[in-house]
Amino acid sequence: MVTRLTKGRLKVTISETRAELGEVAAREVAAYIRSLLETKSEVNIIFASAPSQNEFLQNLLSYDIDWPRVNAFHMDEYIGIDPCAPQAFGQFLRDRIFSKKNFKSVNYIDPKAADPAAECERYASLLRQMPADIVFLGIGENGHLAFNDPHVAFFDDPLTVKTVDLAPTCIRQQINDGCFKTLEEVPTHAYTITIPELLFVKKLYAIVPTIAKANAIKGTCDGPIVTACPASILRTHRDCTLYVDRDSASLISK
Repeated sequence: MVTRLTKGRLKVTISETRAELGEVAAREVAAYIRSLLETKSEVNIIFASAPSQNEFLQNLLSYDIDWPRVNAFHMDEYIGIDPCAPQAFGQFLRDRIFSKKNFKSVNYIDPKAADPAAECERYASLLRQMPADIVFLGIGENGHLAFNDPHVAFFDDPLTVKTVDLAPTCIRQQINDGCFKTLEEVPTHAYTITIPELLFVKKLYAIVPTIAKANAIKGTCDGPIVTACPASILRTHRDCTLYVDRDSASLISK
């Protein structure tokens, strides 16, 4: 059973289970991609990389989508990580979807770039050449969007892509998610697409299951719109749908 409500301009879809969430989100996303491809020659999509996306991505693969007309991006990446490491966000998406469908292009952030500032500009230039039509989002345990943790999140950020240091709660989440075994293994810095660049995109889908995200979802839906919970800004977006399960939605006012 699915429950739907609104928080500001944010559309909230509550599923009973994480599995149902993945099915519902994929079905609605696939329908929207297909509708766009009826009027556009190509569609550009920014993907989130996190275990929270697993069920959604797996279900999305089952739909008949003209992937050779889709250009793909990912929204963040650890600085310095081996691009083929399973924890690397590019590799995460390559394993789950990019290698399974024939995309028109897949545009990776280079975690080993010699000049991080130049890499930010290179990726920003690609986003300008192929403006995103859709973003698939996660929300962090601290409410972050991409790697825009509260201490580096700006709703008026002048940059498109930037480098950031990761907040301790964000580093801890990587352990909680099972991506790394120890805190020392987690990279301390990352590339991220900024909040204004994400919000500029016409259609946003946030996929956020599990009880670990309950406090962040409460802040997103019911708290003040402040950078202390960066995802709270989603309530101002013209067309964002938040998909949560019973656990992640457990603290929001119904």
